[in-house]
Amino acid sequence: MTVPNTQADVAATGTGVRPRPRAVLPALCVTQITSWGVLYYAFPVLNPAITAATGWPAGLTTAAFSAALVVSAVVGIHVGRVLDRQGPHRVMTAGSVLAPLSLLIVAAAPNLAVFAAGWLLAGVSMAATFYPPAFAALTRWWAPDHVRALTIVTLAGGLASTVFAPLTAVLADHHSWRTTYAVLAAILAALTIPTHALALRAPWPPAPVGPDRPTAAPDPAVRGRAFRMLAATFTLSSFAMFAVLIGLVPLLLERGYTTTQAAWVLGLGGAGQVLGRVLYAALARHTGVMTRTTTLVGLGGLTTTALALVPGPYGLLVVLSVLAGLVRGNLTLLQATAVTDRWGTTHYGRLSGLLGAPAQAAAALAPFAGATLAVPLGGYGPLFALLAAISLAATLTAPWTGVPESREAERSP
Repeated sequence: MTVPNTQADVAATGTGVRPRPRAVLPALCVTQITSWGVLYYAFPVLNPAITAATGWPAGLTTAAFSAALVVSAVVGIHVGRVLDRQGPHRVMTAGSVLAPLSLLIVAAAPNLAVFAAGWLLAGVSMAATFYPPAFAALTRWWAPDHVRALTIVTLAGGLASTVFAPLTAVLADHHSWRTTYAVLAAILAALTIPTHALALRAPWPPAPVGPDRPTAAPDPAVRGRAFRMLAATFTLSSFAMFAVLIGLVPLLLERGYTTTQAAWVLGLGGAGQVLGRVLYAALARHTGVMTRTTTLVGLGGLTTTALALVPGPYGLLVVLSVLAGLVRGNLTLLQATAVTDRWGTTHYGRLSGLLGAPAQAAAALAPFAGATLAVPLGGYGPLFALLAAISLAATLTAPWTGVPESREAERSP
C-alpha cells in the first residue's frame, strides 16, 4: 500500500515518489456514508420519538444536536493542524472510536444534560471523521488529481441519507429510540474503526512546495483579504443553503401540499445534489476560481428566489428543487477545493479548518434561525426571500476571493 502501483500513479502524485494508497478511496467512501448517516441523518428521524418518550422539549433536543455541529466546527481548526503534520490515520481512527461511545451516552442519557453532553462529544468525533479530514487526506495523497477523488467521496457521502434514514426508521418502528441509537452505534463502530485503523496507515507524504509557493505559510494567507472574503462568502452562503434545505418542507406544507409531496421534492433535490457533484470537475476545467465561486453562489441565490416566488405547479417546484440541489452539490466541492485553488496543498488542513469553521457554525445555526425568523416574517415564503437576499450578499463578496498567485486566477477557459 505504500508503493505507487503504476507509473501513472507516480506521475499523478506530482513528485515522482509520493504514494497513492488505493485502499484509502473506497475506505473513505464507506466511512463517510456511515458516519454521516449515523451521526447526522439519524437524528431528524429519531427526534420526534425522543421528545415523545422523554418529554424533553424538541427545541432543546435539537439545540443539543446543533451544539454538536458548532463544536465540530471549532474543534476542526485544531484537527486541521494535526492533519497537516501527522496525516489522517490517528485522527480519524480516534474519531471513529469516540463516535459510537458518544452515541451510547446519548442513548443512555437519564436527563437532558447528559443527552447534551453526549452530543458535545459527538461533535468532537464529527470534526475527526466528517468531510474535512477526509478531504485533507485525499488532497495530499491524490494531488494534483484530487478533484476526482473528492468527487467520488462526496458522491458516496450523498447516499448517507438514502441508506440510513430509512434504516433508522425501520429500527425505530420495532425498538425504542435508545435501542435504535445503540444498534446504530454498533454499526458505526464495526464499519469505521477497523476501516480507518487499517486503510489509512500509508505514510503521510511531505507537503509539496512549488516554485510559485516557496513556503505556503498559512498566516499571511489567513490575514489576507481573499481569505476573509472567502470565509464571509461561504458563511453567508452556507447559512442560506442550510436554512433553505431545512425550510423547504415547511414551505410546501404552508402552500397546501401534502407531507408526502413535500418529502419527494426534498428527496429529488438530493438527486440533483449528486448530479451537481458529477458535473463539478468539468466546471472546474472551464472556469476560473473567482468566476466559479461567484457563479455558483449567485445561482444558489437565484434558486432560492425562485422557490420564494413560485407557488406551483408541483412539477415546477420539483424542477426548482433539483436545480437547487445541483447547485448545492457543486458548492460542496467548491468549498473542498477552495484552499488548493488559491494556496496549494501545503497547509490544507489548517487553512480549510479555519476557513470552514464559520461556515459550519452558520450551517449549524441556520435551521433554528430560519424557524425563528419565519414567525415574525409571516411565513416561509418571506423567509426564503430573506435567504435569497443573504445569498445575494454572498455573491457580492465572492469576486474579492481571488489571490494573485492562485493557480486558476481567472484564466481563460
